[in-house]
Amino acid sequence: MGNRLNGMIANTVFQVTSEPPIIAVSINKQNLTYEFICESKVFIVSILSKETPMEFIGRFGFKSGRELDKFKDLNYKLGITGAPIVLDNSVGYLEAEVISHTDVGTHTLFIGKVVSAEILKDAEPMTYYYYRNVKMGKVPITAPTYIKGGNKAMDRYVCTVCGYVYDPEVGDLDSGIKPGTPFDELPDNWTCPVCGADKGAFEKEG
Repeated sequence: MGNRLNGMIANTVFQVTSEPPIIAVSINKQNLTYEFICESKVFIVSILSKETPMEFIGRFGFKSGRELDKFKDLNYKLGITGAPIVLDNSVGYLEAEVISHTDVGTHTLFIGKVVSAEILKDAEPMTYYYYRNVKMGKVPITAPTYIKGGNKAMDRYVCTVCGYVYDPEVGDLDSGIKPGTPFDELPDNWTCPVCGADKGAFEKEG
């Protein structure tokens, strides 16, 4: 709105038709992005890579554009509709003009005709399944730290704000925390890499 930019991470984006190319996105009415789409009648879907840092996910997924400029110090460009295209951590994007919308209670389903699209780099995109089962702290079976029967050598802790799981076997490499670091040995100023909550917001898993 005006010269302001905003964005968020959406759980649900899907193709409606291939010809013409139509996509849909579900947006919570309480989100600032909802207001932006209602006013501008456009939206862009930037597709994140599997390697996207949790801090980046936290910026767009657990913080509000009413409180901070999410695009500050971020690499982006404006699309043909004037909406911002996130370049950092993106494998590609879809730019759409809203042609219809449906009220579904807490959310609105915006349906848009794709007017521009581009592959930005050859990398695997992040799925919601991968985010929930790997990025949020669960160790994949192919990881060097995986232990058959579960990683129970050290207690895992869950953020009560966003659900992020701190697994000592994995650590938090984005924050310089090495694998094998117990939760009680984390620095006092360590915060949740997703939402920024301090250590006091964590509870022992189970």
